[in-house]
Amino acid sequence: MKKIGIIGSGTVAKVLAKGFLDNGCEVMMGTRDTSKLEEWKSTSGDKAHVGSMSDAADFGEVVVLAVKGRGAIDAVKLAGVDKLAGKTLIDTTNPIDESVPPSNGVLHLFTGPNESLLERIQAAAPEARVVKSFSCVGNAFMVNPSFTQGKPTMFICGNHEDAKTEVSEILVQFGWDVEDIGKAEGARAIEPLVSLWCAPGFLRNHWNHAFALFRK
Repeated sequence: MKKIGIIGSGTVAKVLAKGFLDNGCEVMMGTRDTSKLEEWKSTSGDKAHVGSMSDAADFGEVVVLAVKGRGAIDAVKLAGVDKLAGKTLIDTTNPIDESVPPSNGVLHLFTGPNESLLERIQAAAPEARVVKSFSCVGNAFMVNPSFTQGKPTMFICGNHEDAKTEVSEILVQFGWDVEDIGKAEGARAIEPLVSLWCAPGFLRNHWNHAFALFRK
């Protein structure tokens, strides 16, 4: 049974926490304000814990970063770069610029075409084994996605092969097909998928979809 630390307390953090708990893991949610998670803790069983971001980073054998993109680097620093060293850090974040409304359904990102938020996170925590995952689908489908056409594909990337293997095993357990897009630079291709995923929602209020990669 793995111990999972989750940095964040929003919907994505709670969805993934439930997924890990349902698969027999022990989970600590880390937040700046623990009072926000009192109800979650009281309804999630005795394997659910709440602490600070630093507590969650220290607790987890695997750590999940599930905060808004603008707050990602600050959250890593609050969690403690030293406590993330040597651990698999699942980066679910997207560099969405929330200060600007979508243009004809297309989100604005605060990163450029030749950089990614994952690369910034890896630079901020150089000894962490950062893996991009869960970033190209809505939270409703992150765990046990069900589509009539078959399993959707989760795209991952990162510099650490063992960490990607660990994350791939989690994704398979959560019901996903997995496609490894290589090293950290692969996030430059993965992160913009959030714009593609959201566009049908903004344009036609259609949010019930995911990406799939067909191989021949």
